[in-house]
Amino acid sequence: MRRGGQWRWPEVAANAALALVLLGFGLLATGLAGENQPGSRPVDAASRVLIAVAALALLVRRRVPVVTLAVVTVATSTYLLAGYPYGPILVTFLISVYTVAVWLPVRPAAVATGVAFVVLSAHVFFGRGPAPGWTGVLPASAWVVVPFAVGVVARVSREAAARTRAEEARSRAEQARRQADEERLRIAQEVHDVVGHGLAAISMQAEIALHLLPKRPEQAEVALTAISRTSREALDELRVTLGAVRRGAEREPVPGLARLPALRDRLAGAGLTVEVRVVGEPRELPAAVDLAGYRVVQEALTNVLRHAGVASAEVTVGYRADEVTVEITDRGVAVAHTGTGQAGDEGGHGLAGMRERVAALGGRLTTGPRTGGGFRVYAGLPVEPTS
Repeated sequence: MRRGGQWRWPEVAANAALALVLLGFGLLATGLAGENQPGSRPVDAASRVLIAVAALALLVRRRVPVVTLAVVTVATSTYLLAGYPYGPILVTFLISVYTVAVWLPVRPAAVATGVAFVVLSAHVFFGRGPAPGWTGVLPASAWVVVPFAVGVVARVSREAAARTRAEEARSRAEQARRQADEERLRIAQEVHDVVGHGLAAISMQAEIALHLLPKRPEQAEVALTAISRTSREALDELRVTLGAVRRGAEREPVPGLARLPALRDRLAGAGLTVEVRVVGEPRELPAAVDLAGYRVVQEALTNVLRHAGVASAEVTVGYRADEVTVEITDRGVAVAHTGTGQAGDEGGHGLAGMRERVAALGGRLTTGPRTGGGFRVYAGLPVEPTS
């Protein structure tokens, strides 16, 4: 009824309603019950006071269940010892036993209920008028055992429901944590791809500019212009990526395979000639598939630029009925790719990032040296079959 220093008014209202209903029922129905019990003491002011005390004690039954049971037990036992008829006051006693069983642990609830049973049973031996004796113990015990058993079952069910809710809450929290971790990894991969590719191109262009500056400064200017353009494009893409993170939405527009010509031109300025071939009929792809294909090509070409030691590479994009494939090949030194993990399953973040992107979409990725020299990266990404 009271949590954190504040009353739980719905429970207060429910207890008040119950107490008033039992009070009214007891005052009205006890006289009728006495008419069917010859030899019982007529209902009088004293019996009505005891009925009222027992009923009104239920107002605080959830806050102090043991005290409530004690008050109701004393009032009920006094009522029965005085010889008044069995009646609605026993319903009040039943509810007080049930409350103790629901709101207390089993052991203290059993002790309190046992004491209440002993006190209540006094009337079968010492009641006014003919006492039923031991034959009255079993009927009296029913008013204790039945509500106690029902209350214990209700308490167990309530605790089980509470554990289920707690487990569901933990599960939701764990799921939210996993989603947050996955989102952080996705963002980190996006930033890695954008920044890594841009810095690789800028580094290569800067080396070209430094090489040409003493001898052919006019050609060095071309390389410096390419550096400016590449850095600006990389910063723009990074700004869009981080902006989407702040908004909690996907980036628009999402880089896709349609941007491969722009990627080819950017790498040409860094000294890497890329031949792009398309097999099959190009079509609109799901955004996640389109982005993953683009990022695989971007990362693979960045590795070629950094490590392969060659000036050319080939990219083949294949559109099939149920998947799109990308293949990136070069004729450089395959061992040199290990800096980003392309020479095998171990290494840096480049290959791991590719595998995570492709695996998340249910695709497949194979990487390794080519027969006759060079390196090959191949990714197959499933899409809905074309109609």
